[in-house]
Amino acid sequence: MPASLLWLVIALPLAGFVANGLLALRRPGATGAVTAIGTGAVAAAFAVALGLVAGLRAAGGEATVVPLWAWMHTGALRLDIALQLDPLTAVMLLVVTGVGTLIHVFSVGYMHDDPGYARYFAYLNLFVASMLVLVLGASLPVSFIGWEGVGLCSYLLIGFWHADEANADAGKKAFLANRVGDFGVLVAMFLLWWHVGTLDYAALAERAPTALVAGGGTVTAITLLLLLGCTGKSAQIPLHVWLPDAMAGPTPVSALIHAATMVTAGVFLVVRLAALFAMAPLTASVMAGIGVTTALLAALVALRQHDIKKVLAYSTISQLGFMFLAVGAGAYVAGLFHVVTHAFFKALLFLGAGGVIHAMHAAGHAAHDHADPQDMRHMGGLRTAMPWTAALMGLGTLAIAGVPPLSGFFSKDEILAAAFGRGSDVPVFRLYWAMGLLTAFLTAVYMARLFTMTFLGTSRVPEAGRVHLHDGPPSMTLPLVVLGVLAAAGGVLNLPAWAGGHHALDTWLAPVVERAMAMRPLDLPHGRTEWALVGGAVAAGVAGLLLGWRATRAAPIVPAAQAAPETGLWRLLHRRFYVDELYAAVVVRPIVAFSRTVLWQGLDRGAIDGGAVRGLARSFQSLGWAGSRLQTGQLGFYVVVFVAGAVWVLRTVLD
Repeated sequence: MPASLLWLVIALPLAGFVANGLLALRRPGATGAVTAIGTGAVAAAFAVALGLVAGLRAAGGEATVVPLWAWMHTGALRLDIALQLDPLTAVMLLVVTGVGTLIHVFSVGYMHDDPGYARYFAYLNLFVASMLVLVLGASLPVSFIGWEGVGLCSYLLIGFWHADEANADAGKKAFLANRVGDFGVLVAMFLLWWHVGTLDYAALAERAPTALVAGGGTVTAITLLLLLGCTGKSAQIPLHVWLPDAMAGPTPVSALIHAATMVTAGVFLVVRLAALFAMAPLTASVMAGIGVTTALLAALVALRQHDIKKVLAYSTISQLGFMFLAVGAGAYVAGLFHVVTHAFFKALLFLGAGGVIHAMHAAGHAAHDHADPQDMRHMGGLRTAMPWTAALMGLGTLAIAGVPPLSGFFSKDEILAAAFGRGSDVPVFRLYWAMGLLTAFLTAVYMARLFTMTFLGTSRVPEAGRVHLHDGPPSMTLPLVVLGVLAAAGGVLNLPAWAGGHHALDTWLAPVVERAMAMRPLDLPHGRTEWALVGGAVAAGVAGLLLGWRATRAAPIVPAAQAAPETGLWRLLHRRFYVDELYAAVVVRPIVAFSRTVLWQGLDRGAIDGGAVRGLARSFQSLGWAGSRLQTGQLGFYVVVFVAGAVWVLRTVLD
């Protein structure tokens, strides 16, 4: 398929958004048409993407830029709406449309009774279109359109059930947190234009090494500002607080936006601008430090969450931290490899959790039980009632824990090896490697806890509702099966030499990252050191699974209403290190107080209402009173005033 049809892959879901949006307004009950349009548009986009990637492969991976129309041409600034197809966009193209299609199919069964069915699919289609603009943009400004688009769609989908105030607040929280990061991207674009003279990706990669000084203040400032944007979009500390609350949206939304696509946009942008980040070693070290710290802290928090989606949310934050560790170490392909494998196993886990919540909601409704259907303390023993869901979530658990030969093992092993290798020239990366290994161990612990509390042991579901516990319909089960296969076999995309592979993804992405790798080479461990690192990573995963399973089985699990309050370290982890409370005390309450006392009472009510508005009213009132005094009703008085005025005008003109 020719690259000139690249626009079609965006136009299809965009057309689906328009059509389903009209149906939501005119015929919200037309579920059949909504299903056909919503899933069909994304499936068609996936088919087009397959054809485009096949054509790119036949062309040897040579990048192609497809200009669509002129955007801003003023002075030296020449910005066009143009799309770019290269090996990097090809990978993201298939992930967004492929996983997106599966999640759309799952949504058919999950959301079929929701009154906002048409609106939901309209938002979902718009999100896919926005994400495709982000990854296909040939320049930073075009990608930024998609960057802002996914932020808007995230707000709409997180707050989908906006009648609940908590859901609406979660949507606003995500929107505001992302705006902080977006400010950094905007300022970085201004600086890039000022110092490099272009915002096109290809031109930036060529001109930046000569226009900027490697390690200098300018390139460091630009990359730190870009890192701020990536930190917000990919939920890294300190801007990670929006993602756990984003679980207020429908579960398929969590799978698509907060596991497979939107939150990986920050990692994508770093890889896309790898040549720029390779020139700023300080930024790279900061990025890796932020990533591994986020990974470790999020894993610790996940240990003590009881909401199944909150556990997966903090797991997502932690895995994104691994990706930032990789790209910070200069292992750009390893970071993107983990983006792909994470999309497979985390989408599987989120959709599996959605199936569990769907069944628990039905069971609770039948038993007239108002317990939280997402609280794992109310589950247990679901493996017998939901065998397909249990088996596939078990597979996802093993994959994220890094058990060979599943996909998560290969991508996580590459990241840890890269961190260890970078430690030969930047010693702090050896500490990052140790923190990453500890995080891998904790990942296995909390995932084993999740699986044990949900599927093993004795059922804690009310007896009257257990008959309603079963696997979802085919529309919900089939996507799980496909994702399970991908989670199991996805490692073949970049098998290392010791496993009989040829680093296929490294070869495929070489044209994109070779300039950056030349500027900042990475010496990976080999021989006995490599095998020791592999063995350590496997041992950490297996030990974590065993510890998580045994510790969960050993401790009695009681319903939330009967559970004793958390104390000590467990309370600290359960309350998420009190980060939200800290933000409320340091940021939210001072801003609210300033707004009320200074802006509202002082400026609005005092200066504007009391001074400007009322003062202006009094001035016009006085002017009106003075004018009324001139209305005497005496003709002679009017003549005198007229003559005086005429004389004044004539004198003014003659002078």
